[in-house]
Amino acid sequence: MTRYIKLLRPQQWIKNVFIFAGLIFSRQFYNVGDTLSTIYAFLVFSALCSGVYVLNDILDFEEDKVHPIKAKRPVAAGEIGRNKAWVISFVLLITSLFFAWVLNERFLYICLIYTVLMILYSLKVKQIVILDVLFVALGYVLRAVAGAMVIDVEISSWLLLCTLLLALFLVLSKRRTEIVTLGEDAIKHRKILVHYPVSLLNQMIAIVTSACIVSYCLYTLAPETVTKFNTRNLIFTVPFVIYGVFRYLYITYSKLKADVPEKIMFTDVPLQICLVLWVVSCILILS
Repeated sequence: MTRYIKLLRPQQWIKNVFIFAGLIFSRQFYNVGDTLSTIYAFLVFSALCSGVYVLNDILDFEEDKVHPIKAKRPVAAGEIGRNKAWVISFVLLITSLFFAWVLNERFLYICLIYTVLMILYSLKVKQIVILDVLFVALGYVLRAVAGAMVIDVEISSWLLLCTLLLALFLVLSKRRTEIVTLGEDAIKHRKILVHYPVSLLNQMIAIVTSACIVSYCLYTLAPETVTKFNTRNLIFTVPFVIYGVFRYLYITYSKLKADVPEKIMFTDVPLQICLVLWVVSCILILS
């Protein structure tokens, strides 16, 4: 049973917290119905992601065997056969899409778009420089959009921009850590890394982190934001965003642990505290 749980990668479901952005920034968190719908959406999207992860494990079977961590995944380690993994992936994808349709048709459309994008990524896009990181980052944006669709609310274009930039930061940090920690074996694990010298990744990370912080600051003070929430106090959440970004940069460059973003969220206490304080401050300001 343990190997099947590992196959689903439940630790990566933390990425799906972006689904709750629509609930928080539409101020619907006091609405029990919308809150429950968002929780259901989180579970459905998590099952969908697991289906995609299993598919990715099947397609990346050979590459994963040379990675010190991914070689322990059930498919790469030979604990679960690829034929059985195909069945599990198919069942997860079909079942999650069915429940997405039950929740909301527009939520289903986002889930379908996400599925198609990730399949394209696994089959071809992961070998196309720059486009590969953009596809992964768009997956995070679609999570935020999905959360808004399931409760039928609008989500600010500023917030979507911040999500995209933050996602790019996470993906680029992961790429950099893989290159630094794996050395020459990095290319065996992920062929596209040959096109990402560390100097280039450093520049790209600097650009997206700066743009992310500035975009969030502009979002908090944008006229439409102030009008929508009838407050300018969201600016007081900016220090949490700055600290969180800087803390992740520190982990990326000093501890070389950004190759597994979800592990950082589960193990780095300062980052956990920062995230909780940011969420609490947003809820209090928007209440």
